[in-house]
Amino acid sequence: MRRSSTFARQVLLVRVGRRDGAAVTGTDLVTPDHRWSDRQRRRYGRYEAEVEAVMPVSPALGPATPVDESPAMSIPLLPGERTAARRVKFALVNACTLSSLVLGMLAIFLAMQNEVRVAALCLIACVAFDGLDGALARKLNVASPFGAQMDSLADMCSFGLAAPVVVYASLAGSVPPAAAAVACALVAACAAIRLARFNVSPKDGRFFCGVPTTMAAAVLALTVAIGVPVSGLVMVTGVALLAFAMVSSFPYAKLARLVKLPPWLWLAPVVGALVDIRLTFALVVVGYLVSGPVLWLRQRRTA
Repeated sequence: MRRSSTFARQVLLVRVGRRDGAAVTGTDLVTPDHRWSDRQRRRYGRYEAEVEAVMPVSPALGPATPVDESPAMSIPLLPGERTAARRVKFALVNACTLSSLVLGMLAIFLAMQNEVRVAALCLIACVAFDGLDGALARKLNVASPFGAQMDSLADMCSFGLAAPVVVYASLAGSVPPAAAAVACALVAACAAIRLARFNVSPKDGRFFCGVPTTMAAAVLALTVAIGVPVSGLVMVTGVALLAFAMVSSFPYAKLARLVKLPPWLWLAPVVGALVDIRLTFALVVVGYLVSGPVLWLRQRRTA
């Protein structure tokens, strides 16, 4: 035991002192024998990187760079000249947006009281106000990022929530409640995705990327208002397909391009509406939904 302990002390021996033979004071550092370290590296192949001393930094010290303590700048809701006339025009445009939102809430309340047809008419009025606020904003030159965000939030309330609630109320008793709930929830989810994607995507002046929420809500509202004679299963399937069409990548023509169609193309649905408005409406809706995949295939072939 004595010899082994002596050998252990020799192995772990650390030389203390200076190389020049000077006396060691209490403030001198204890340094290991470098020859022993070199022997360990040669024997075991260990090459350790030298660690540089790092001066400790107190966490109480402040940042090196000065902090900008200037007050935050408020962004105006109406960019440009802030005259009384422009403010009145700006308030008028936003009043149309809020009217669409309030009518959407009214449609939900009416649907809860089983006034489904009246609720569908409120949704149609929402579509009218939604188109009116954008047209007035461009006409009166008061378009702003605030107005665009207001319009998006109102669309989510009126077209993403009120429209599926009205459809769910109209399907009561004709289909299982779970099936109607799933189809209407798809409309709400896809409307939210469609509106968010529209806000961050580059705008195309010719086509929509997917069916717009306004168009989808108009189709649902008119279907309930005129009472299209279809079974509950067909109605649920159509609602689900319309929801998926909103988040699809198919190009759908905007209303400005539809208005420029030849007059004889508009004559057919007008005459059909006089004969049977329900059948004509169903054919027009199906034709519009099919136009997206057809245009998509055409663009792929010509690309």
